[in-house]
Amino acid sequence: MKIVSTNVFVGPNVWAGFPVIRYVVDLGILEDWPSARIGEDWINALVAALPGLQEHGCSYREPGGFIRRLREGEGTWLGHIAEHVALEIQGVAGSEVTFGRTRSTGVPGQYNLVYQYHQRDVGLEAGQLAIRLLMHLLPDELKAQVEYEFDPEFNFPDELKSFVLMAQRKEFGPSTGSLVKAAEERDIPWIRLNDNSLVQFGHGKFQQRIQATITSETKHIAVEISCDKEDTHNMLNDLGLPVPQQRLVYSPTQAVRAARRIGFPVVVKPLDGNHGRGVSINLTEEAQVETAFDEARAHSKSRGILVESFVTGMDHRMLVVNGELVAVAKRVPGHVIGDGKHTIAELVEIVNSDPRRGIGHEKVLTNLELDTQAERLMADAGHTAETVLPAGETFFLRSTANLSTGGTAIDMTDVCHPDNKDMAERTIKSVGLDVGGVDFLTQDITKSYKDIGGAIVEVNAAPGFRMHVAPSEGKPRDVAGKVIDMLFPKGRRTRIPIGAITGTNGKTTTSRMLAHIMKSSGKIVGMTSTDGVYVDGKLTVKGDMTGPASAQMVLRDPSVDFAVMETARGGLVRSGLGYQRCDVSACLNVAADHLGMGGIDTLEQLAVVKRVVVETATDTVVLNADDLHCLRMADFCKATHICYVTTNSDHPLVKEHIKAGGRAVVLEKAMNGDMITIYANGVHLPVLWSHLIPATLEGKALYNVQNAMFACAMAHAFGLDLDNIRHGLRTFDTSFFQVPGRTNVFDEHPFKVILDYGHNPAAIAAMAGLADRLDVKGRRLVVSAMPGDRRDEDIVAAAQALAGHFDHYFLKPDDDRRGRGPMEVPEMIRDELLKAGVEDNRITLVESETKAVDLALQAAQPGDLLVVFADELARSWKQIIYFKKAEREAIVTAKPIRVERPAPEFEELMSGADQLIRDERGVRLARVETEESD
Repeated sequence: MKIVSTNVFVGPNVWAGFPVIRYVVDLGILEDWPSARIGEDWINALVAALPGLQEHGCSYREPGGFIRRLREGEGTWLGHIAEHVALEIQGVAGSEVTFGRTRSTGVPGQYNLVYQYHQRDVGLEAGQLAIRLLMHLLPDELKAQVEYEFDPEFNFPDELKSFVLMAQRKEFGPSTGSLVKAAEERDIPWIRLNDNSLVQFGHGKFQQRIQATITSETKHIAVEISCDKEDTHNMLNDLGLPVPQQRLVYSPTQAVRAARRIGFPVVVKPLDGNHGRGVSINLTEEAQVETAFDEARAHSKSRGILVESFVTGMDHRMLVVNGELVAVAKRVPGHVIGDGKHTIAELVEIVNSDPRRGIGHEKVLTNLELDTQAERLMADAGHTAETVLPAGETFFLRSTANLSTGGTAIDMTDVCHPDNKDMAERTIKSVGLDVGGVDFLTQDITKSYKDIGGAIVEVNAAPGFRMHVAPSEGKPRDVAGKVIDMLFPKGRRTRIPIGAITGTNGKTTTSRMLAHIMKSSGKIVGMTSTDGVYVDGKLTVKGDMTGPASAQMVLRDPSVDFAVMETARGGLVRSGLGYQRCDVSACLNVAADHLGMGGIDTLEQLAVVKRVVVETATDTVVLNADDLHCLRMADFCKATHICYVTTNSDHPLVKEHIKAGGRAVVLEKAMNGDMITIYANGVHLPVLWSHLIPATLEGKALYNVQNAMFACAMAHAFGLDLDNIRHGLRTFDTSFFQVPGRTNVFDEHPFKVILDYGHNPAAIAAMAGLADRLDVKGRRLVVSAMPGDRRDEDIVAAAQALAGHFDHYFLKPDDDRRGRGPMEVPEMIRDELLKAGVEDNRITLVESETKAVDLALQAAQPGDLLVVFADELARSWKQIIYFKKAEREAIVTAKPIRVERPAPEFEELMSGADQLIRDERGVRLARVETEESD
């Protein structure tokens, strides 16, 4: 079994509405070896390696279902098994992931292995380790038949432990994880900003950030004060708060002298330490102080070391959020209790067998370890690891009570004395922290420190939440929720409006139209497009930026308050969406483009990919009612409203939809032209004559009329008033600088030139139709090509779309041949044109785009129309605008006969299996689904 390809989907995708990993795996000869045939010994070894597999329900939806699938009949195939193993391995490391799916790719022996993940590297490694485990468990006779590089040193328990430790480094720690969970419970979006614990909550201008438990509202000076233990001590002492005596020293000699003055026993700790690192307590001898000084220095960035009086009592962590004490935990150092039978080493093993304990932060409690500190404490007590403690005797293996070193935590929030509560709140307020932890030593937290004593030994600017959200004993506290509620008080917005646009043609123009309308109404718009990422109309990153990474650029920008996301097929197929949901989405059309690439071979498959965008909308989906593939998406969406766009005012489904109270944008024909009209809740709202929109070239560029209708529909769905919509459409044009490569008109020559990026049959047909409708006194010329990576049938269809619409054809290849021969594509187009009746003397083959554009410009005469389908847009535009030529005599040639192709009636689009659904959202086509099995 080998991995053929890998996809990491970061958001909603064709497989699931959340992040998943897809491995395409090739089983090779193992396609003939399902689990039951491999043998019972192999199944038992797998279950022994990962006992948690017994809880997997699989298609039976009950514990044991997966094991049943392994054994019954011939069993199940290794691709499906690897899916479950990858999920279980992540589960062992603490990731709660349950979704998986395995489907054949259509190639014998190859499968799409899909499973959920939380952290990219952890998910990828889980899949690879799953395959390694399955292969190394194979019987020796089967190993000899497969092509696989077996590792004789492979040891799964060791590999699994290494994986768990790696996962803990990569996944969120307990504190950050609890904050993310609290945000999700409050429907607040989040984005991880680095590989550690820097997280953004909210989008755009509404965002807040955290780094572990430090928030974007935490004052820097407060953190500096808390990190300097001497400054903190002096500040609290000056306010009359209980603190131990303390001295700052710079050498072992000074440390011993300070200990004498304070009086033994003492504590030695770093000036700037945290998490108990380098802290030595209850030191009673000068030699111990000298050793402790070196230990503290090893964990400190500062030269200074603190010596303070040792205060007896139990260690309590008091957590204050937004000036309020929200949790108190009594922390007990890692320890064992003797039973008169077992050695200390054996007692440690018994304690670690507690299912609540695990490696690092894997579980609620951390395993005890007999490390250097434990050995020192045993030596001081005259013990070794083989000592048998008397029954009932407690022996501490740590001098500090940190959970990360095996300590336990007992919740004491409800019994904390009011005086102690006030003391903790005053402490954190005096330092200036919004979230802070007070380490307080007292014999009894239920009694006032004023009566029984106690001391503040440390103030933490980034307190851990683990002991509060998952205490060893007592009630868990939603401390993370308190932090999120502080950052986002009730009523504060967390999301910016998102408009998502997909389709085959018109995405960029529609995106720019909508962005222009919203910017004109006062919004700071972030937009992704095939041209780049734009913020407030300014280009931020140039290039094709329609994938998830570019979407997150917009959502991370703190100035943006409205997002327009152009979403193309490529990003969806490779990585999914970069956001979990949008407010309004639109699918403009589904036409043949990029078919045969990325596993997408048919229009139906392409429609499923583009439907991902539609399914994420929560408020409104806008669909092209003149495109059956778009119409069929309606029944899959969960949005509150469905809005149809049609240029056919007699569209039967749309008329029924309007009667039912549904939304629609319709192009209505009248004496003065075509009126873009909105229907909503039975109200008829005329918006604008199409010929008044500059981008439509006086209404003749029908595809831009349709793009304007989509932009209008989306803007209206966002609640924009009609005046702002009208103003936005009337001030939007298709200049090269506004929308490069989208019907850019240059008419400063004696002839008109239109530059366009059309690169599929539908786009080329739309431009050919525009050329027909424009009032041209001379000839119609075209410079055309098709990308080399398109299917032969797409290139043929593009040629058929051109045939009969132009007087002369200049055919050229793109600069990047994309696997084709130097002139293969132009020759294919020429051959098809000749079949369509175009005369050979009307076709010119040119070996490069530059020469083709130049030749066409030279051939153009006054009154001609030249349409240039360009690949390198900027270069071609410069050729066009800098071209100078004296007028020539008009060459009169016969014009081709143009045949109008009427649009198909709605009934012609529907198949016999299509059915209509009527409900409170209006009218739509019922979904058509195919059955699949696990």
